[in-house]
Amino acid sequence: MVDTAFFAVCVAAYLAVTLYLGYLGYRQTRNADDFMIAGKRISPAVLALSYGAAFISTSAIVGFGGISAVYGTGLIWLTVLCIMVGVIIAFIFFGKRTRRIGRKLGAVTFPDLLGKRFGSPFMQYATAVMIIISMPLYCAAIIIGGANFIDVTFGIDRNLAILGFAAVTASYVIFGGLIAVMYTDAMQGVLMLIGLTVLLALTFAAVGGVTEGFTALSGLSPQIPSELQQGGLHSWTAMPDLGSSAWLTLVTTIVMGVGIGVLAQPQLTVRFLSAKDDRSINRAVAVGGPFMLLTTGIAFTVGPLTNVWFWNDRGQIALAAAGGDYDQIMPLFINSATPEVFVAAFLLVLLAAAMSTLSSIFHAMGTTAGYDLYKHISKNDRPSKRVAQLGTAAMIAVSVVLAMVMPGNIIARATAMFMGLCACAFLPSLTYALYSKRPSALPAKMSLVSGAVSWSLWTIFVHKAEAEALGISQALFGQTTLLGAPFTVIDPLMIGLPAAIIALAAGLAMEWKSDMASDAEAA
Repeated sequence: MVDTAFFAVCVAAYLAVTLYLGYLGYRQTRNADDFMIAGKRISPAVLALSYGAAFISTSAIVGFGGISAVYGTGLIWLTVLCIMVGVIIAFIFFGKRTRRIGRKLGAVTFPDLLGKRFGSPFMQYATAVMIIISMPLYCAAIIIGGANFIDVTFGIDRNLAILGFAAVTASYVIFGGLIAVMYTDAMQGVLMLIGLTVLLALTFAAVGGVTEGFTALSGLSPQIPSELQQGGLHSWTAMPDLGSSAWLTLVTTIVMGVGIGVLAQPQLTVRFLSAKDDRSINRAVAVGGPFMLLTTGIAFTVGPLTNVWFWNDRGQIALAAAGGDYDQIMPLFINSATPEVFVAAFLLVLLAAAMSTLSSIFHAMGTTAGYDLYKHISKNDRPSKRVAQLGTAAMIAVSVVLAMVMPGNIIARATAMFMGLCACAFLPSLTYALYSKRPSALPAKMSLVSGAVSWSLWTIFVHKAEAEALGISQALFGQTTLLGAPFTVIDPLMIGLPAAIIALAAGLAMEWKSDMASDAEAA
């Protein structure tokens, strides 16, 4: 067990710095613009660290770290996508255009940006409703990730840990808005980098070195569970067989679901609205790229190597040692294989990872509820800081309740679901909004609805991981899924995103045909 007194000192210092930065944000938050888009004056370093810390949460460290222990080093491809798509493409090809167009339109939220760009109240309100419905699931998963570590380390009741997370984070999000969120995110991002780097060094030491560790990991291939071997996974140091069920799960759900979904996440897109200028976004890439490389790369390297340590220490692979719950693998490894002082310190890293993403999601949900939906209900076009604060408080309460009732092994799955839905529903429309000189509402509406509906239907009736848990297909049709293998392991992203793109193209064709007919009549 961790030295409680030492941990209490560490937590006190961490909370003091966090609350101080939150106070600075509160002092600088004077109006609704400050609360929702940080007054459009955030520096490149803060922008990059805040973006990275909001993206890399306990889901990446605990959830996906545990997944990598099960599926092996193939998850490193997610690191590649996080850098190429999540930073380079996101900042250069999406970020700068988002800032320019958002500044021109006076947009203050993600739904507000789409609504004003397309001149469509439907796009604003439909996007807002989807955020309000789907984002609490992702938020709850992040809370659970931190609570799991506290439970393993201290035996503290998970619900108490959940309430503690929410209370501290809410204290600066509600009063300090996006400025406080981004200041604290930047500090928490630095803490994450330091903690993960030390974890990597300790892991290599625990398994006998870099070469020795990976050699031993390769030698443990016969210990891979039989169901995974039958699914195409034969080594923890190589990709599964192309097209196998393990390959489809790893590539379509984990790698592509998260790697592509990052482009259309509302809580990340709004950060570009806070940038001072295009130069700030360009400079942020130099910080964001290395941050993604180190944070995700370390988590997905340590995860597979936990199998070596558990096998040497207990004669079990990591999944067996964790009782079959991959969300417990990383907490159990850190508690068992690293010095006591590091366990306490790393708990702060997980607190930072959880709180940085939580604060961003709380803020995105709150401004959506307190501005976009309130605007529709009240018919008041002027954003209000007080209403946005009340919306934030309400969405925090919803997320906390959801975290208390969700199962503990949902972290990675909920993250991939949320990011996949964002990609299917928002990505084609957002791309069209940013790159079309005269974007039309009809193609965007068709794309959003088609992407969201097709993703939802595949999730409920075909993709086994969700369909089995939801039970809707079983209740209606007497079978878990309506289709058999290999469709049951193809992620809904692979269905919803093409459907959204096709719908967008169909809408554009309809608009073009209508314009041609109008021109012919005019002639």
